[in-house]
Order: sequence, then structure tokens, then C-alpha cells
Amino acid sequence: MYNGILNIVIVVLQYSVVVKGIERKLNDEGHNVTVLTDGFEKIRGLSGSTNIFILYLPGDVADKLDVLERMSYVIGQVEKSGKNLILIGEAKDQSELFKKLPSASKYAWLNRPVDTDALNAAIDSVIEGKPVVGAKKRILIVDDDPAYAKMIREWIRDEYQTSIVTAGMQAITFLLKNPVDMILLDYEMPVVDGPQVLQMLRQEPATASIPVIFLTGVGTKEAVERVMSLRPDGYILKSSARDNLLKYLHSKLG
Repeated sequence: MYNGILNIVIVVLQYSVVVKGIERKLNDEGHNVTVLTDGFEKIRGLSGSTNIFILYLPGDVADKLDVLERMSYVIGQVEKSGKNLILIGEAKDQSELFKKLPSASKYAWLNRPVDTDALNAAIDSVIEGKPVVGAKKRILIVDDDPAYAKMIREWIRDEYQTSIVTAGMQAITFLLKNPVDMILLDYEMPVVDGPQVLQMLRQEPATASIPVIFLTGVGTKEAVERVMSLRPDGYILKSSARDNLLKYLHSKLG
């Protein structure tokens, strides 16, 4: 557990008295807390002395264009500063929000209402570079068939954070900037196919340990042996039903 005093900035898009309670509790923990309700251009100026930003979101945020625009600006400023960020919002908004604002999905998320212990644990995890307990696991779907990839995303989006790329080299570029917990990788793709992508991932220290599950359309014994000879972390037939796919992912990721 991180035991030092932190400089924390809470960014509020729509002021709530709940934020005052969070501010008070963090101050009671000995941290230095600043609440920012406007003037979001100040974020980069504050970043030099700030250890972590907390973005407290209003309800139904994914349906409010003006709030989404301000949120996008805030996340952009934090991203440029290279600082840590925790998002606090309603569970029902998370999937739709990440779909409309993919840049948000790389940061830790806590569901409202959030208690002191959960927030402190999340802050410790983020500062120490560890996954936030309770946050959705992140899956990258790599498939040159956008319709199939979108179908898989719809199937699993309620339980996992999902992103899509449609080419092998796009996957490499994405993964060097965005951490994920698993890759669902199409075995057969044009230009750079699944086996080549897997080889490149294993050669990069930043991506070498990410579990890779092949998506394959052929389930014959010979095809499966060929897929598994490359030593991925598993394979899924593209003909698998939604329930079977989720059961398989649960067995791998929880």
C-alpha cells in the first residue's frame, strides 16, 4: 500500500455535494486535495505537482453531448500531462461511454456510489501501476471483418471493456499505447495474419505477456493442431455461440 501524502485533483463536470464528501475523506487521510469545477485548461499547469486526477462523472453521461465534449477535453489534458486518472461514474454508463469515448477506457473506473476503502484501494493500485480491483478487464478484438468484430463486442461489452482494430499492424500500434488483459486475434487476415501478429507481440517486451486467443473459422483436428502449434493461450471457433464464448472468457479472465 502507498503510504505517502498525495496531491489529488478532483475534476467535476457537474458539481455534486457527494464530491465534497470525497474531498473531506481524502483530506482526512492526509492528502492534499483540490476540486476543479471549471477552468479545465488549468489541468496541465497543475499536473506538475499532482500525483493523480479523479474525474467525477454525472449520471447518463453518455447521452449528454456537451458533457462528453468536456470530458474528452479533460481526458486529453490529463493524457498530455502523463498523469494517472480514475473515473468515477454509474455502472450502467460505462460500456456506452467507452464506446463513444474510447480514450476513457485506458483509465481506471470505479462505480458510484464509491466508499472510502474502495477509493483508497484504487488510488493505491493506480499509483503502484497495478490493475484496479473490480474494474472491467480489457479485451482487444483483432479481425479484418468489422461486422464480426462488432458482433463479438456487443456480446461481451457488458462484462469487458472492448476495443476493435481490423488489421494486424493496427493491433501492434494500438497495444504499444493501450494496455489490455487479453487479445482475441483472427487467425486468417490479409497482409499481416494472426500468426505473424502473435510473433511480433511475443518479441516486444511491452506485449510479450499479454494472453492471445486465436479466433478461427475452421475446427478440424488438423486446423486446430496448426493453430495450437504456435503456442497461443487458447483458441475460439468463430461459430461459437455467445454463451459459450462468455463461458470461455470467464475461464480465462474471470
